[in-house]
Amino acid sequence: MEAEIKAPAARPFARDFNAAALWAGLTAFIWFASGMVPLQIAVSGQLGLGAAQTSSWIFIVWASAAASSLALSLYYRQPIPITWTIPGLVYMGTLAGHYSFAELTGANLMAGVLIVGLGLAGVGGRIMDWLPLPIVMGMFAGSILEYVVRMVQATVEDAVVGGATVAGYLAGRMIGRPRVPAMGLAVLFGAAAIFLAREARQVRVAWELPALVVPEIHFTLSAFAAVSLPMVVLSMVLGNVQGLGFLRAQGYRVPVKPVTVFVGLGSVVNALLGGCPAIVGRTAVAIVAAPDAGPPSGRYAASATAALLTLVLALAASAVTSFLGWVPRQYVVALAGLAILSSLQEAFEKAFGGRLRFGALVAFAVAVTPFSFAGITSAFWAVLAGFAVSVLAERGEMRDYWLGKH
Repeated sequence: MEAEIKAPAARPFARDFNAAALWAGLTAFIWFASGMVPLQIAVSGQLGLGAAQTSSWIFIVWASAAASSLALSLYYRQPIPITWTIPGLVYMGTLAGHYSFAELTGANLMAGVLIVGLGLAGVGGRIMDWLPLPIVMGMFAGSILEYVVRMVQATVEDAVVGGATVAGYLAGRMIGRPRVPAMGLAVLFGAAAIFLAREARQVRVAWELPALVVPEIHFTLSAFAAVSLPMVVLSMVLGNVQGLGFLRAQGYRVPVKPVTVFVGLGSVVNALLGGCPAIVGRTAVAIVAAPDAGPPSGRYAASATAALLTLVLALAASAVTSFLGWVPRQYVVALAGLAILSSLQEAFEKAFGGRLRFGALVAFAVAVTPFSFAGITSAFWAVLAGFAVSVLAERGEMRDYWLGKH
């Protein structure tokens, strides 16, 4: 196992800030704004929310995520991006018509309180210690592989914009200098291709302060069973295991208990204004904690950069969405896939470079298969499948892992 990374707490942020961290943070922000905000808007339509309630929802989840990310990343000097659960949001959309928004809000609030309680009890840390890292990394690799596949598809669909973005990244890797980060060139090359390949046209950007709407909150036993408990699973078992597991694989001494409590508190705050539960962002971690984000001791600067930009997103979601509506989808998809490449490589190495490789392979195969059972995505079932296979077929290696002989 790699030596754990302990960044000096007294070291000034300015000394750790670097170009690679800047571009990684910018890429994460682009993913937030163009890949996640539209999904929020779509689900709010499914739930029949008005413009004010949707604006309130967008504001609170991003504002609380930015505050949590900044606090955790700067205090622990680790790249710990807090976002919100995409599977949980999609699950909420499927419940439209079955539960009122007031019941969904009450269920999300109960989920947040439950996460705080479990976090204080140290359950999150025990889950992380109990689950073998190779299996978690196999699941993580399967979960993020789709972004790389979509990057290739986007390049084929739009060879000019997608191809220029990929070419910029490859140029940066060929140069191989920290002052010329590959992701920075990818952003610039792709942006240049957009302006050269498309006719200049006016972009109407609408900006207004977000509304703050406190929704009605109803607590029901049915919603607790059908919504709260799955949300806890999606946040703690699925989200934290993936995100914090990847950080551990990078050598960080992850503060599991404080992070879990922050996720729970963020979930409570989100619910009070109608938002969905918080989570350690899988895609965001794969971007800001990847080797392309700079030296390990300074990657927290990438998370802090993304968090600062996210505050802008919270205050001006309508303006950002208007502008990014003009940006080609292929550009965003290509950037996300390129930013995750190094994380995927690391995940493969951690999953298949040592013990429990069969369990890791099963976890990868299940996670890479898109399906949902009982409202929970394949990543969760991938961990269970990989764990069960290793217990049955790799008993000796599993025992050695639990005894600390890994």
